[in-house]
Amino acid sequence: MQRQAYVPGLTALAAVLALGLTGCTSGGGTGVDAVDSKAGPAAAPAPPGRYRTLFEPCGSVPQATLRDLLPGAAQLPEQERDQAYRGTAAVTYDTDRRVGCSWKADTPDASHRLRLDIERVVSYDSAVSDDDRAQEVFSGKQVAADLPEPPKPTQAPQTPASPTGSAGSTAPATPAGAESAGAGSADPSPTPTVAPTTGLEPRVLEDLGQVAFLDDVLSAGGPNGRHRTVSVVFRTSNVIVTVEYVEQKNGSVEPPDSQELQEKARNLARLLAERLEE
Repeated sequence: MQRQAYVPGLTALAAVLALGLTGCTSGGGTGVDAVDSKAGPAAAPAPPGRYRTLFEPCGSVPQATLRDLLPGAAQLPEQERDQAYRGTAAVTYDTDRRVGCSWKADTPDASHRLRLDIERVVSYDSAVSDDDRAQEVFSGKQVAADLPEPPKPTQAPQTPASPTGSAGSTAPATPAGAESAGAGSADPSPTPTVAPTTGLEPRVLEDLGQVAFLDDVLSAGGPNGRHRTVSVVFRTSNVIVTVEYVEQKNGSVEPPDSQELQEKARNLARLLAERLEE
């Protein structure tokens, strides 16, 4: 009789244990699945830049443009002239990331140098697009050129209007003679002197690529004469192009013409910008 009473007890205990195990494994929002369900979708990576490769730089400048930029090359012997127009490719380790080319032509009267640098910027941060990273690189170049900042707009201080027609709103009276006495003691501030501009100073360009600037540096002079370096830098999507054009007048006190060099450098930059749009 005692064994018959004990067996039902074991059966009841087994049922309770089975019910407890079922409750632990059924998941009421406290397991791993519940944690995963609360996590939001992964953020989409920033979009890549427009360009995946770069064009060959030494062959990107037309012969007619090179003859204009390197006038002294026409006076060189045929072999040296061909080499001057062919240019020298820059040494790079990844031509899909950066390429460049340089040209030069020297004569007894003047020397000319032309250099191209083309960089495809890639962001290694999934939250930053290639274009945004390229803009950061471009901004660093612009700051290094020490360009003047555009004037900040100024607003005249606004005086709050006083109510009219109400009692007690009259202004205090000015003592007699105070106005004339104050007029004689006023000390006007000197008018600031503004340096004249020629329109050829280093500046931001509005008609080239997405953003662009021009830098113009004249050397202080030396035994071989003065030389001027004009640089035009522009960005299109994730590609930054730098055109550097240098002229040196040998033994001359007259500096190279700024307007002429700037015009030639900007014309070449426009050709390269059109090449990127092809």
